[in-house]
Amino acid sequence: MELIQHNRCFDGEQRIYAFNSRVLKEQTKFGIFLPPQALGGQACPVLFYLAGLTCTEETFSIKAHAQRLATQLGLILISPDTSPRGEQVTQGDSWDIGQGAGFYINATQAPWAEHYQMESFIADELYDLVIQNFPVQADAVGIFGHSKQCFFENKENILVC
Repeated sequence: MELIQHNRCFDGEQRIYAFNSRVLKEQTKFGIFLPPQALGGQACPVLFYLAGLTCTEETFSIKAHAQRLATQLGLILISPDTSPRGEQVTQGDSWDIGQGAGFYINATQAPWAEHYQMESFIADELYDLVIQNFPVQADAVGIFGHSKQCFFENKENILVC
């Protein structure tokens, strides 16, 4: 995991990391806001934010202005990129499918199945990476987001958008 950007913000720090995802089979990025409590080593609740179409790991942090409230509440905010990206990744034939699409499911058919494993990426790989590397209160993890299409994931009643 490589820290590629960091900025002080509301007494906390907004960061962007890149890493090679075994699930997506490509390098990916995610944003994280660490409130001052987390920077001081205190375990904090965490919220994963799932953005919609055409967003990146930066969109939430630059448009929502949630860092001020996250500082007040002592929340860590995670914002992954919305889909796999790169030369090897299928792009799709319109703006709302392929890279940047924001569908948090595991694709089952070619050409999408090789890289588009977003449910496993978020729920398994990124979750584990965050828990292992940041001061997260493991019993206080949530997920939220926005998009045109939302559904409940039955295995844990998680709202996926």
